[in-house]
Amino acid sequence: MTVTWQENLRMAADAIWGHRFRSLLTVLGIVIGITTVVTVASLMTGLRKGIVDFFQEFGPDNLFVSRFSGDPSSQGTPKEQKRRPLAPEYAGVLARLCPSVEEVSVTLFVPEIVRGRPLTAKVPGYESDNVRLVGSTANSNVVQPRNFVEGRFFTPDEESRAMKVAVIGPLLAEALFPDGSPLGRTITVDGADYVVIGVTEKAKGGFFGENGIDRQITIPLSTARLRYPQLNQFFITAKAMPGLRDAALEEVRTTLRKIRRTPPGEADDFNLTTPDQIIKQFDQINSVVILVSIAISGLGLLVGGIGVMNIMLVSVTERTREIGVRKAIGARKSDIVSQFLMEAVGLTGAGGILGIAISIVVTLLVGRLFPALPSETPAWAIAAGFLTSVSVGIFFGVWPATKAARLDPVEALRYE
Repeated sequence: MTVTWQENLRMAADAIWGHRFRSLLTVLGIVIGITTVVTVASLMTGLRKGIVDFFQEFGPDNLFVSRFSGDPSSQGTPKEQKRRPLAPEYAGVLARLCPSVEEVSVTLFVPEIVRGRPLTAKVPGYESDNVRLVGSTANSNVVQPRNFVEGRFFTPDEESRAMKVAVIGPLLAEALFPDGSPLGRTITVDGADYVVIGVTEKAKGGFFGENGIDRQITIPLSTARLRYPQLNQFFITAKAMPGLRDAALEEVRTTLRKIRRTPPGEADDFNLTTPDQIIKQFDQINSVVILVSIAISGLGLLVGGIGVMNIMLVSVTERTREIGVRKAIGARKSDIVSQFLMEAVGLTGAGGILGIAISIVVTLLVGRLFPALPSETPAWAIAAGFLTSVSVGIFFGVWPATKAARLDPVEALRYE
């Protein structure tokens, strides 16, 4: 007697469907494990895409120089706080002494709390405290090009004259000017009035889906320095010539060490990074998060696998007479193994599919409820989740299937 794999598959499906509730409880651990891994992978993939888009938009050839590591407006570690502040005059020196550098811009970040009170932007009838104020050189839009919904960036002449003009982000424009165009209108920021001359387009990427420039107010650097003479949180961006970013990186590092008189053999007393380095750091964090999620979900998969083995052993006991009848009419050991192995794989495979479906729904809900948190389900996570669930079924189903195949047909027919 020859049993085809289609017949074995049908019998396995009938056995699973005949005990639907028991089967669902059996694979619940697998569902939870697969859901956890695929959901975490989806969220981290979306975050990475947002960060990559962020740096693609803000210049893949740029080099970022700051006093502290991390966010430009951060206060750094205790060790970093001992560093001397960067001077805006460094920009001119870098542009002159680094032949691989095309342009250098300077930005001054104004903290969220100024003079003991939160930074706010006001117009008649509207106010927002969800703002970021920066002062930039006029060439900032060359180093980090931005498209405009309307208006323009300020000119070198407006910067040299320290004019009170401002470029604002689209989300801030919507919040303060819901009734029309903000161009030519005045906003009050920390007690000072600025005329809006431009509104940037919405950013394509960002950290956790949020890009600070969408709520940013950019004023000329000279204006910011007059307004906030006590601040020294300068951030320098150097744009490398096409194809010369690595050379520019070494030139900038060497020049800054000379300017700041850093002794040979000592570490840099400034932070110099590229988009690739920042993305690489995120990838390291991403890997750790995914490994932790795999470890946690592994417990669920282990519990689910043990449950599958247990239920398959029970199934073998319950169907001892059926196995005896099949073997008596000519079924081979391989046919019995295939039948029960397919049943185990069917159980875990169904659990994997259910877990993947739940993770996709969760990812979509997160995207709807938290638009600032990007998420997308990668194909590799779906494939890995399904293959893992099937592998669990094979691993934990071999022993019950082998036990069924070894049953003596005479003893099996006598079983009550």
